[in-house]
Amino acid sequence: MENNQKALNLLGLSLRAGALTMGEGLVLKAIQQQKVMLVLVAADASQVTRDKFSAKGDFYHVPVITAFTKEAMSQALGRPRTIVGITNAGFARRLIALLKT
Repeated sequence: MENNQKALNLLGLSLRAGALTMGEGLVLKAIQQQKVMLVLVAADASQVTRDKFSAKGDFYHVPVITAFTKEAMSQALGRPRTIVGITNAGFARRLIALLKT
């Protein structure tokens, strides 16, 4: 199984474990409260959205990754999503490791 598919499977598992924050407003708030360890933004999200989350991530020292399309993220989560925040450090570390290789 390729690493991107493993990462999507892990994303679905993190949803079932309750380790996700979803939606633009909730993820922004969680970043500001430093409750998320990693933010995933869909690669086909608008440029304004990607720039906004990249700037927030840089300011609050939260990694922001744009690795998947909206469709791939939505399929992994079972609901339409463009932005998710990972609140569990273990899931975040594993996702970063899978996506960097």
